[in-house]
Amino acid sequence: MSQYQRLLLIINPALRHSPAVNHAAALAKASGASLHITALIPSLKWLSLLEAGDRTLAREQYLQEHRGWLEAQAQNLRGRGIEVTTQVTWAQDMKQDIIDHVTDMQPDVLIKEIDHASVLKRAFFTPLDWHLLRHCPVPVYLVGGSGLGLPRKVVAAVEVSEVESADDELNDRIIKQACRLAMQCNAELHLLFACDISAVFLADMDGLTLADLTKALRKDLEKSFLRLAGQFGVPADRRHFIDGHPVKVLSEFADEHNVDVIVMGRVQSHGLDKLLGSTTEHILYQAPCSVLAI
Repeated sequence: MSQYQRLLLIINPALRHSPAVNHAAALAKASGASLHITALIPSLKWLSLLEAGDRTLAREQYLQEHRGWLEAQAQNLRGRGIEVTTQVTWAQDMKQDIIDHVTDMQPDVLIKEIDHASVLKRAFFTPLDWHLLRHCPVPVYLVGGSGLGLPRKVVAAVEVSEVESADDELNDRIIKQACRLAMQCNAELHLLFACDISAVFLADMDGLTLADLTKALRKDLEKSFLRLAGQFGVPADRRHFIDGHPVKVLSEFADEHNVDVIVMGRVQSHGLDKLLGSTTEHILYQAPCSVLAI
């Protein structure tokens, strides 16, 4: 059975050439899932300048224009054998309205195009996509890159440690989601761990030097990674143990290897319980591909 039965796509109807529509449709077609497309329209400030009667008429005309466009898109998708429903509505609070739609519909995954918020904006406001990564109760599939069709190369980004940890269960979920996505799309599955050994891991112990500790820890982490890869039957040429900061490693790997989707956890521990949520959030603006956050 497919891992997807119902997909929810949230779009901005003003962006009529968004690749998210075709990407969501391709996933729905491959998995046999139904697709519900909700177009959320932010309140228009200029409407407040109109008289009450004119304002009501203008709001309705604006909605009808977008409903007509979206229904035409849906008809095209139905012609491809995809079960599609649509909705166009105003959004008073975009962040909360999306979460409410997810709660009401209970989809298997929320799909949305990445909003590329500037560094300055991120410094003062929580971007919409970051809010969804932190609070959405279902996996979030954020479409980036070309996003025009089915993914052909999927990377499961995992976090391993030299001993058993809370990451193990999340790693299982990440890899299983990535495996199923790859199988449905007939894509290559790769497993990647960015090994970022910093001084926070290390201390002077029994006379060992910093270099000795670093080498020993790296060796233990690589053993854990290979054990995990073997557990899920990942071929040797698709196992990637790479030294470096996760954001840099994942971004460069995605660019060099034409990765279509990175599957990763929304919150993982790294070292002394450091949250890796920020890695997932920042990867949205670095990697030239889509991100499926578990």
